[in-house]
Amino acid sequence: MSETLQAVDVPEPHPIRMVVTDDLVRSRLTVFFRLLLAIPHFIWVTLWSFAVALAALAAWVIGLVTGRVPVGLHSFIAAYTRYYTHLDAYLWIAADPYPGFTGEPGYPVDVEIAPATPQSRLTIFFRLLLAIPAAIVMSVLQNVAWIVAILAWFYALVTGRMSKGMRDLQVYCLRYQAQTLGYLMLLTQRYPSFSDE
Repeated sequence: MSETLQAVDVPEPHPIRMVVTDDLVRSRLTVFFRLLLAIPHFIWVTLWSFAVALAALAAWVIGLVTGRVPVGLHSFIAAYTRYYTHLDAYLWIAADPYPGFTGEPGYPVDVEIAPATPQSRLTIFFRLLLAIPAAIVMSVLQNVAWIVAILAWFYALVTGRMSKGMRDLQVYCLRYQAQTLGYLMLLTQRYPSFSDE
């Protein structure tokens, strides 16, 4: 009987999870020029953000009618969320390789996103309002991540490595950011979590 109760008490993992295979080694040269190297990504993420905003609006309307986001829209928004995570991991020195432009899985600091599932129409309708507290927390964590990134920039230039503690804090911020974006853009109806599960 107690085994049955334990199985019920264990929460399911969040549908948006981080996968970290980073080895903490950093190239001093690419760290030094990190912001300059990212200029093409700044242009690309701006363009893709406009397209994703339209896709999220379409997902919201379709979700209100059907109670779920179509697989194609879900995949498009999920790719953007992965890409955004890869880009921030690169900018924040949480990962070293130059990120791709498509949001394909496999980056050293990556995000796994579960397939589309049915969602409550009521939470879809009020999603923007419901996401406000998470967005405020995400904003605070992003500021923390940028401060850590500045410290990590100096640390990596001197040592050629990233501090595990700083990298793990960055990953925590990236995870919360990805979960918040996923919640806001209807990838999941599960609210962002403070725990790693």
